[in-house]
Amino acid sequence: MCGISGELRFDGGRPDIAAVERMTDRLAPRGPDGRGLWAQGPVALGHRRLKIIDLSDSGAQPMTDPRGRIAGVFNGCVYNYRELRDELHALGHRFFSESDTEVVLKAYQQWGTACVEHFYGMFAFVIVEQDTGRVVLARDRLGIKPLYLSRTAGRLRFASSLPALLAAGGVDTSLDPVALHQYLSWHATVAAPHTLLNGVRKLPPATVRVVEPDGSHHDHRYWQPAYTRRPQDAGLDADDWTDAVLDALRTAVRRRMVADVPVGVLLSGGLDSSLIVALLADEGQHDLATFSVGFESEGDEEGDEFAYSDLVARHFDTRHHQLMVPSDRVAGALDGAVLAMSEPMMSHDVVAFHLLSEQVSKEVKVVQSGQGADEVFAGYHWYPAMAGVPRRRAAEAYIDAYFDRSHADLARVLHPDLLPDRDASAEFVRAHMAADGAETALDADLRLDTHVMMVDDPVKRVDNMTMDWGLEARVPFLDHELVELAAACPPELKLADGGKGVLKAAGRKVLPRRVVDRPKGYFPVPAIKHMAGPVLQRVREALDAPEARARGVFREEYVTELLTAPDAHRTRRGANALWQIALLEIWLQTHGIR
Repeated sequence: MCGISGELRFDGGRPDIAAVERMTDRLAPRGPDGRGLWAQGPVALGHRRLKIIDLSDSGAQPMTDPRGRIAGVFNGCVYNYRELRDELHALGHRFFSESDTEVVLKAYQQWGTACVEHFYGMFAFVIVEQDTGRVVLARDRLGIKPLYLSRTAGRLRFASSLPALLAAGGVDTSLDPVALHQYLSWHATVAAPHTLLNGVRKLPPATVRVVEPDGSHHDHRYWQPAYTRRPQDAGLDADDWTDAVLDALRTAVRRRMVADVPVGVLLSGGLDSSLIVALLADEGQHDLATFSVGFESEGDEEGDEFAYSDLVARHFDTRHHQLMVPSDRVAGALDGAVLAMSEPMMSHDVVAFHLLSEQVSKEVKVVQSGQGADEVFAGYHWYPAMAGVPRRRAAEAYIDAYFDRSHADLARVLHPDLLPDRDASAEFVRAHMAADGAETALDADLRLDTHVMMVDDPVKRVDNMTMDWGLEARVPFLDHELVELAAACPPELKLADGGKGVLKAAGRKVLPRRVVDRPKGYFPVPAIKHMAGPVLQRVREALDAPEARARGVFREEYVTELLTAPDAHRTRRGANALWQIALLEIWLQTHGIR
């Protein structure tokens, strides 16, 4: 796990090495164990290293292969790198390290851009062909690893985080109205390729981009499950599906133990993370380190789920760690979490992840986490309503169930200059729902949530918060083979038992029933949800700041209305409306955007 950066010039100039160094230094938290820089002709690459696989200097990056005349930087982990190394060795390739980065370079030499189809893992990488000047950028199937881009007339810069691009300078930081529309419609999610800044884009998941020396490029999307029923599954009954899901999850968890350092688990006490612990125990893992976080209660809202995480830790005899965060620390921790955000993230658990990651990083460098199961296995409350909707009405049903605000609502929220003249968010959803595949409305919903909304909300959140402390988070529920299996699973099996039915059935085979049959939980942070004292003070400061008033993103009368009753105004999905707009301003100010 690392941070990557670089610059490609296509105007005949040389890359700005100082700018690449600034980007690389800004990525230091992602890779505290090493720093590297490489430049040749129109390209410069930067790298920060977190040592997880091949702890020797042979695994340092940027990595070059003189025989293949290529250079590259890599962020992530290819879990099947050992098997690929053996395969490539048999094909005549010779290796000088034990790293998965070198396997990526050799795989590119052997298979070209099709190398990504051989990788099981999470990754973002950039490879330079030294002879042709061609540059290849790629991102993993589920977008677990980020890759941000900033392009001007004569250059392309790229980095693992948006703040790293800002550190390089020369970024157009004006707000993108389409991205702002999505942010306020989709619970702070902004879909690739957009970001809130006009000058920054992100490479979409499951995409390979080939950039020619003249700056022209073409993209190839190399993976997308069909979300239809497969002929080979026609004879499977509910028990067969349960066994298939459990076997696939077991494989996914096993793959993510590949490391030259110990691997722990973020244990919330819910079904998803508890399943990971159970399957690791089945694999013979002893003295497994597990970690949970909780917050002080506010009003009637409980702030921890320690009863369940303690139960799982005792049952599987893990080496368990609890972190209880007092409410008065939340406001102080908020700015640190926002500084770690590549884009604003309004979910309450972002602070929880950041604080937890700080403590976990003192014990281990790698953890497995349960993110993604709700999208992949239909665990959210709006999914049952989609089951009875005709396929042709999938888009409108999704808009009714999922959107925080309508386009008309946004007219009273945003300054007119920042409101698109069309319903950009609804148009996006309608186009996605109309794409081929996805048998039912629920299939189309799960496809959108898994491959768009999840990527730029919970997946991004976990990466940003953990990597800010040099902690690698692996997400077995986003193993692409498991996602393919879940996409083919009959919707009624996923919706059964109040949601995630097939996963709960798998859980009952390996977990205490009390864990499986408990009410659905989450990382509650009551101090943010209810705008408790110090948090509200921070919100008021941000919205009253001179730069906020000068920017004028939101209508003054709307801001005044929210501040008059901070905990009273909710979006259609139940989010605190004040927190959503305040977080945007806090993020802009924290990152020096004016």
